[in-house]
Amino acid sequence: MSKTAETEGALETRGIEQVPDRERTARTRELFPTWVGANISVLLLTMGASLVVAYQLNFWQALVVAAAAPVLSYGLVGLIGIAGKRGGAPGMALSRAVFGQRGNLLPGSLIWIARWGWETINAVTGAYALLTVLDIVFGIRANSVLDMVTLLAFVVATFAISGLGINAVQKCNKYAAYLFAAFSVLVLGYLVVDTDWSAVFDRSAGSAAAMITGVGLIAAGGVSWIPSAPDFTRYLPRTASSKGIVGVTIGGAGIVVLPMVLMGMVMAVSTPDLASASDPVSFLGEILPTWIAVPYLLIALIGMLLINSMSMYSAGFTAQTLGFNVPRHWAVSVNAVISLIFGGVLMLVATSFMGSFIAFLSLLAVAFSAWVGVFGADMLRRKEYDGDALADTGHTSAYWYRGGFSPAAVASWAVGLIAGLMFTTSDWFTGPLAANNLIGEYGLGWVATVVISGLLYVVLPKPPVVVPATASAGRAEQPESVTV
Repeated sequence: MSKTAETEGALETRGIEQVPDRERTARTRELFPTWVGANISVLLLTMGASLVVAYQLNFWQALVVAAAAPVLSYGLVGLIGIAGKRGGAPGMALSRAVFGQRGNLLPGSLIWIARWGWETINAVTGAYALLTVLDIVFGIRANSVLDMVTLLAFVVATFAISGLGINAVQKCNKYAAYLFAAFSVLVLGYLVVDTDWSAVFDRSAGSAAAMITGVGLIAAGGVSWIPSAPDFTRYLPRTASSKGIVGVTIGGAGIVVLPMVLMGMVMAVSTPDLASASDPVSFLGEILPTWIAVPYLLIALIGMLLINSMSMYSAGFTAQTLGFNVPRHWAVSVNAVISLIFGGVLMLVATSFMGSFIAFLSLLAVAFSAWVGVFGADMLRRKEYDGDALADTGHTSAYWYRGGFSPAAVASWAVGLIAGLMFTTSDWFTGPLAANNLIGEYGLGWVATVVISGLLYVVLPKPPVVVPATASAGRAEQPESVTV
């Protein structure tokens, strides 16, 4: 990313403090492999299969869903990423300017906890990938002990990469993207030759409601990255193109999401039990020949490592904003331990991985969307962030507001969150308004959350925007140049 001493070394030591302008020398195009790497997941294959098995969509409907989901979700990721180049700090640190120093603890805590689940799902998927390779190559069957060994190995590797910092994450993403692309082409070629395409294209169409719900299913993964977006753009200069940030983010995600979802859909036509498999990975060893399955699974394993590394990298910042007064790489260790514990429970106790995964996605999207609505609406009026005020967590902070809270932001977040949950359906929780209305039946609880929290924040009286004391005409946001 930034070619500075801070990020060029093996270990990034910067935490949630604002990045000085002199060190913000990254390029917008460097975001492309970041968002490619964030989507190198075999879970997309399983979600694509769900479009056929659970939602009864045909190929053309699945194509529309697979194209719309990354545009919608990663469009929001890109838009919130603009705050990173404006403020030069991680997303949950910038959030202090919106919610207040104490008020930010509320959405921050919920997002941090939600990350535990996301990282647990990814860790378990990575462990299953390793178990499948051991079974295919060496004939070693999974058991409880081996499950825990592979999970531990995955979590330790994740901690190592995320602990090193943004330079390590970016470099790993770049090379993994090339490898994954090459082997995805091989898998795609195999499917083109081996698939009964008449069975694929002869499927009857599903309902419009199922399509919209499918978009929400695929988009939920992208929504989970929205609060983290500024973490990966804070090294961009203030003059970086906002349009470029959004475009590169959508492009990097879409180039992976679209073909992966469609491949999962095609696989499920001939293997309907794919969407209900006991784990999300082993089916690849049954569908693909060994010479493709093994390297593809190994690369997918690397992809899951990178996804979790990115998530834990951001989680370290979130932990610091919550008051964990430790270096970022040690804050990361908290999430590593939690994902190890929860992952063990999921692998040893849970009866249905996909059921748990889809239920989690439904609630995850709402949990993140309440913050998105408020923070996004605030970006319409706030063009700069005061680094000194962000770092000052006491009464003297310009972002202290009323007792450390911004009433408008906290109230909008809480109302949006509750409203979204009321419209949400999952195996774990069903809101009272989840039926007999379009929002609930179409799976739009998370959209309602964004809209309600955002609109409420717009209309409520808010504290005045704090302009940094050192701001000048030269530092104020100018018409943005295209820095790619």
